[in-house]
Amino acid sequence: MSKKDALIQPDRGQDAITIHLVTKDNLEAWLKPLSIGQRAALKAQKFEAKPFQVGIVPDGDGWFAAGGVADPAKLTSWCLAKLAEDLPGGTYRLADGEPGAALHGWQTAQYRFTRYLKPDDAQAGPRILLSKQAKGLDEAIAEAEAENLVRDLVNTPAEDMGPAALEAECEKLAKAHDAKLQVVKGDVLERDFPMVHAVGRAAARHHAPRLMHLTWGKEKHPVLAVVGKGVCFDSGGLDIKPASGMKLMKKDMGGAAHAIALARLIMTHHLPVRLHLLVPAVENAIAGNAFRPGDILSTRKGLSVEIGNTDAEGRLILGDALTRASEEKPDLIVDFATLTGAARVALGPDFPALMTRRDETAQALIDAGRACDDEPWRLPLPPAYAEWLKSDVADINNSHSNGFAGASVAGLFLDKFVGEGIEWAHFDTFAWRPSAKPGRPAGGAAYGLRATFHMLRARYAGK
Repeated sequence: MSKKDALIQPDRGQDAITIHLVTKDNLEAWLKPLSIGQRAALKAQKFEAKPFQVGIVPDGDGWFAAGGVADPAKLTSWCLAKLAEDLPGGTYRLADGEPGAALHGWQTAQYRFTRYLKPDDAQAGPRILLSKQAKGLDEAIAEAEAENLVRDLVNTPAEDMGPAALEAECEKLAKAHDAKLQVVKGDVLERDFPMVHAVGRAAARHHAPRLMHLTWGKEKHPVLAVVGKGVCFDSGGLDIKPASGMKLMKKDMGGAAHAIALARLIMTHHLPVRLHLLVPAVENAIAGNAFRPGDILSTRKGLSVEIGNTDAEGRLILGDALTRASEEKPDLIVDFATLTGAARVALGPDFPALMTRRDETAQALIDAGRACDDEPWRLPLPPAYAEWLKSDVADINNSHSNGFAGASVAGLFLDKFVGEGIEWAHFDTFAWRPSAKPGRPAGGAAYGLRATFHMLRARYAGK
């Protein structure tokens, strides 16, 4: 998006419609100077200044808007989102104060996934918000674009967002930021990343498995590895999912979408890191050559893995990718994956499960997330539960049978493939919003993306 087309723009005194932010506590005082007709108009709209309420107030030949908020002095990311959704197309400014954090929701509220829809002439035009903030507009635009990129990738059906399409997204990213991209597939993939190959080998040829490895930044800078699970569609394999469980499996590459969007933010803001982005991309399909329950897979790490369940495939492809990331001896590894239903049972859709080796890593991510309305929730990695992954015939099993602590046990499996002593954070994210909230439409969603970027910026920008 060019700056002239941005949904937030510098306030240089342009003509704009005024937005008044009102609370329930100050509603009566705010209404007092209005005319009888203006008050009647708001009453007819049942405007009570509740958070996310929107009112239109006639004013001579024009009009102004009223928006209900909890506290105009402490705007969150979503405080202005309902205004951005409901107001007519045009240019707006706040009557008092600055949008601050609410710049994010103003933009994300106007997201629409229209790839497969005919143009809608009746759809409201863009709502542009003016701000006098001297700094932060470009950053707010970049963060909203990154979140919307996750939405676009996740919302796209699997036939159009298979492994080759994820490769194309990585190519686009590399070209835009002068990064280097290596793609491993075919015989080399089978040799060097055997679990990625095993999971994806049953897919049709145009959805063949691959691993993308993008590198960027100066070699003297700290190495940061970002890994994303790219299961572009998950049938469950031979342990096939029921229809209800398979319906949303286009979103199973949501971890890859987060990783790609985070890499774009890192490069756009020129963080002083040596970035390694790794995206293993597969379709977990069913065919005569699909991997089976009971198979024993070799791995890049050298461990052998017994397959207890072919529907626990995401941890397999991540295992090879995390091993490769560890070979760079990174300062930090962050991975994103739509990994377990257990995380959703525990936390619901809005909170990504976070697992880390170090307490300080978790706290830095939680603090950053709270500050930008993108809070993760930490789950443990209890060593005592690692015994549930034991196998009688291999070094480790990919699935446990007792049904307890599924998210943590999956995290413990991944921990086996992260190099010893390496700082590591794992996000088990849903990547999907089942119902809309202001600024957050139903469909593909980013969870933990902004938290991670803000933590990384605080960690590396001053070095």
